[in-house]
Amino acid sequence: GPEPAPGPACSLLPECQPPGGVGDSHATREELRQRARRRGSRKVGIHALEVYTPRHACSATELEKAHGTPGKYSVGLLMREFCGPDWDEDPVSFALTAVARLMWRNGLRHADIGMIQVGTESLLDRSKSIKSNLMALFEEHGVTDIQGTDQYNACYGGTAALLNCLNWVESAAWDGRWALAVATDIADAPAQYRFMVGAACTVMLVGPDAPLELQRERVSHILDRWDFYKPVGWHEMAPIVDGPYSIDVYFSCLDSTQRQLGERVGYANMVEEHDFLVYHLGSGPKFVKHAFERSCALAYPPDEESLALERAHQEGEHATPRSSTSRRKYLGLRQTQQDRLFDEKVGPSLCLATRIGPMHTAAAYTNLTSLLLEKRQSLVGKSILLFSYGSGAASTMYRLKARGLPVTNWDKHAELDGRTYHSAAAFDALSERYASTWRKFGWTAAVEDEQPGGAYYLTECDTLGRRAYRLVKHPDMHLQGPLSIAIEDSRLSKEERALTKEGPRFDWRRVKPAEAKPPPSKQPQPPKPPKEGKKQSSKQQPPKHKQAPAPAAAPAAGGAPAAPAHDKEALAALLSALQTQAEAAA
Repeated sequence: GPEPAPGPACSLLPECQPPGGVGDSHATREELRQRARRRGSRKVGIHALEVYTPRHACSATELEKAHGTPGKYSVGLLMREFCGPDWDEDPVSFALTAVARLMWRNGLRHADIGMIQVGTESLLDRSKSIKSNLMALFEEHGVTDIQGTDQYNACYGGTAALLNCLNWVESAAWDGRWALAVATDIADAPAQYRFMVGAACTVMLVGPDAPLELQRERVSHILDRWDFYKPVGWHEMAPIVDGPYSIDVYFSCLDSTQRQLGERVGYANMVEEHDFLVYHLGSGPKFVKHAFERSCALAYPPDEESLALERAHQEGEHATPRSSTSRRKYLGLRQTQQDRLFDEKVGPSLCLATRIGPMHTAAAYTNLTSLLLEKRQSLVGKSILLFSYGSGAASTMYRLKARGLPVTNWDKHAELDGRTYHSAAAFDALSERYASTWRKFGWTAAVEDEQPGGAYYLTECDTLGRRAYRLVKHPDMHLQGPLSIAIEDSRLSKEERALTKEGPRFDWRRVKPAEAKPPPSKQPQPPKPPKEGKKQSSKQQPPKHKQAPAPAAAPAAGGAPAAPAHDKEALAALLSALQTQAEAAA
């Protein structure tokens, strides 16, 4: 269909336009509340989506060839390209850019925003929230009355942020302003898992009378699992992943939410009853295809003939537990039918992901944006089933009704075409340089390539871990935000100021741990008189003390903290075993 022009309001269905229009600054808060009340249900949902991705990319075929695994990324994972940041970008710069662009694209004033919720698993600080960083865009306009903070649980944080915004707009506390749900993440991985890198930030504008309405019914399934996690103090930015176990947890959450939501809305077949299905991306598009197979297994139960064939297969001499489990997913539906349904109902949501890679919290909503870009006008009037998942584990399944089209960047694929494409070696080097900033302080993000306009970039991380940013202007993109977000140090103590001045820079790698001291020993007590019938020893035994632990090895200068040799060997063995299991599962 014809491309909707980006603008302040969707122009497809007049009855579905947001109250006063997304960019109508003349509608007061009271008018918004009155219009929502007149309609009865507020029909809260998404009015606009913005997706930001970094400028560096690499072809999947070139990367797999350089890694000695031809076909693994392009055919095995269904990836076309991967993208990632250099060290001049981070989750905060992503979010600053995406929020500023969404407000520019929709003609919003800063005073129009009443809530910002941020979902991320790429934390830069264990206390200060990324939401507080975003307030730099609003504070210079005198706007500080904005509710919300960060949400985190692996890849689920974006959904937690969205549902918090939804609940606020539906509540009695809603004051007529818009809410922003931000999901920003950078997926980092060790060298042997380079196919797991990707990065993106999505921002959703949430309000009443939405073109993409979130239906009332939703189901969550939350567990206590250790399938993917990032312990505080872990020696690298990348997570610890038990690949096969994480797949099992994902599928158990999918099974539960799909079954419960079907019972709640009265649908026996959730695949048939929805026009499109959007899934959390996991490791990539191929994983989503496996997730759809799982949904089909629940939606299309096997008949007697299929069960008989399965029993015959299990009794065969070549049957294994894994092969029988894999075959059971296809029992109720022929493979050709399942492939056709996947192409029709799921494939359109993965076109952006095949060019970006894993995105953690932003994945499900980048996939939703991809569906908008691919279907456009034909999406209006259709139903969407969305499954969001985060390891650890938290998941939610809910439904959306497309009453119109939200505002988005309809030229996103052209924007991806304009990225800088690198050789595999150069892309690996960029990934390594970004990962090397983990737990580093006192550095400047100097880059040699041109930084595209209309975006915020990280300029430095000072000796106390505080970060500064700057806006690079674009002639056609008039973002309303400070040109420079500097580090304010007027409240530092004299000792803290001394650390930030020129001279020896603070470096955590050179801080030696305090020497371990043996515990204080108790004073020796005089020996007790021997009991009758026992002979007293002629030699008095010295008092026994516990052995003091050996001092920890000092971190090696210029690198990561040195780990004991046996720990390194155990870690290497663990990673090798997990990689083998992940490849077998894929």
